[in-house]
Amino acid sequence: MLRFRASGHDREILRLAVPAFGALVAEPLFLLSDSAIVGHLGTAQLGGLGVAGQALNTLVYLCVFLAYGTTAGVARQIGAGDRRAAVRQGIDGMWLAVAIGAVLIAAGWPLIPYIVDAFGASAAVTPYAETYLRISLFGIPSMLVVLAGTGVLRGLQDTRTPLAVSIGGFSLNLLLNVVFVLVLGWGIAGSAWGTVLAQTASAAVYVAVVLRGARREGAPVRPDWAGLRTSATAGFGLLLRTAALRIVLIVGTSIAARMGDAEIAAYQVGFQVWTLLAFALDAIAIAGQAITGRYLGAADVAGTRAVTRRMVGWGVACGVVFGLAVLAARPWLPDLFTSDGDVRHLLLVSLVLVAVLQPVAGVVFVLDGILIGAGDGAYLAVTTLVATVVFLPAALLLYGADAGIAGLWAAIGLWMGTRLVTLGLRARGDRWMVTGAVR
Repeated sequence: MLRFRASGHDREILRLAVPAFGALVAEPLFLLSDSAIVGHLGTAQLGGLGVAGQALNTLVYLCVFLAYGTTAGVARQIGAGDRRAAVRQGIDGMWLAVAIGAVLIAAGWPLIPYIVDAFGASAAVTPYAETYLRISLFGIPSMLVVLAGTGVLRGLQDTRTPLAVSIGGFSLNLLLNVVFVLVLGWGIAGSAWGTVLAQTASAAVYVAVVLRGARREGAPVRPDWAGLRTSATAGFGLLLRTAALRIVLIVGTSIAARMGDAEIAAYQVGFQVWTLLAFALDAIAIAGQAITGRYLGAADVAGTRAVTRRMVGWGVACGVVFGLAVLAARPWLPDLFTSDGDVRHLLLVSLVLVAVLQPVAGVVFVLDGILIGAGDGAYLAVTTLVATVVFLPAALLLYGADAGIAGLWAAIGLWMGTRLVTLGLRARGDRWMVTGAVR
């Protein structure tokens, strides 16, 4: 039986996890506020925003290693007691973000029509999607700097500043969108410019904070090619991991869409519930990245093992609570989203499976964060690919067997179960606990 008593690690975990949760929730509000304002322009404009937003989200999602890898590297240096090297490594991550952003602008600009077409945009939606994407592409470097800057501060054991920046960025984005779209009448282009400027302001705050830390610690701020190579190498495994996760999300949505309108509607709502709960579990994972890196940097293997057990306990406990909460709210949740009887029935089925998977998700997300904090990116890349290879045939077979939306969620459950086994086996051993300032 799971026993969850107070631990000396709880305050440290919550100090990092609670502000991280707030920042995670604040980030999606950028696009949500854009949608609320652009929706007043018309259906085609809103559709254009949706297509462009998906393309941008995919690019940024694939580059999340800039945050995760930087967190792990900086935290190790903090654990080793070298704040100057920690800030230096964080600066390398931010320079890497600028370089990747410049490449994405150069490569993405001529491909914009093809990207929009790949998302299946209609003739009415296409010009708005292209307009938004052409302008927003210039905000990509700032978005990536925000990721890297967030990683620097998390590695320095600070999750409050990213929360403040997220709230400030969202507020500025909302204000600029109101002025540019509703007051000045710039249309969807105004929404894009508002988001670019808000992201640029957020990036500027991170740059200012890190530069202040560099002056305080006497760390150089010019690009260091060896450091850039180290950051890129460390991030490659996390990039593969993230790409494999993205494949599962895309294939799941594609299969649900092929089942029918009611199925895709129910799946999307169920997945939004899953995503909301994932934010809370990811907050513990982010704490895991920062704490694990620091303990290993300090060569404290016993402390690493103890805090790992505690964070897994938090993951299980939160997963159980979330699962019970979904089951308790299940009879009323469908009414918030639909009045269609078929969608309601399918959503009720989906929510049972979402609830059952929450304890598994709690362990998987936390262990994922812990191993990221340990710099175990190569293992995460391989095992996430393995889990994806398990998911794909299972999902297709269940779809072919007309198992419906329950079959799709069962395939997701198999995917999560595979990740649970592979991550759990790794965590039980010692090979991932490489100590020192650099893995």
